[in-house]
Amino acid sequence: MERSAQRLGRALVVIVDDRAAHGENEDTAGPLMTELLEEAGFIVDGTVVVHAETVAIRNALNTAVIGGADLVITVGGTGVSPRDVTPDATAGVLDRPIPGIGEALRSSGLAAGAVDAGISRGLVGVSGSTLVVNLAGSRAAVRDGMATLSGLVPFVIGELSGLEEAQA
Repeated sequence: MERSAQRLGRALVVIVDDRAAHGENEDTAGPLMTELLEEAGFIVDGTVVVHAETVAIRNALNTAVIGGADLVITVGGTGVSPRDVTPDATAGVLDRPIPGIGEALRSSGLAAGAVDAGISRGLVGVSGSTLVVNLAGSRAAVRDGMATLSGLVPFVIGELSGLEEAQA
């Protein structure tokens, strides 16, 4: 059976939002991200909401990697304000960056008219056998990001699965 006909794998969504973590705002990006991932063929293990703190973000990413997620997507904290630390936390977890996907995400955001996409510092890379993607914290960024990722993620996960099989 072809991989595309199977489930693509397991995914985890990490929402980086101080207000949502405090319960002051409802998280609206997480449910959208989950819906889009499920439509793409992923089994979504859940959504974790964390404060915009490097340690909290890194812990969520490490938990996803250790837990065997194939894909972890962070939503939020990719800009230039002092609280935007998601890329900094992610950099400490990645074994191998994939800058081309990050650039594709920024380009597609700019093409869709999201001026703030040009200042996104979001990273994409591999930690162990998990693909890690940082998206900006808006519903539009989630939609645009998934449109860009839909063709790339299955390929990367297939490559990572091949590595696992070769090492076994």
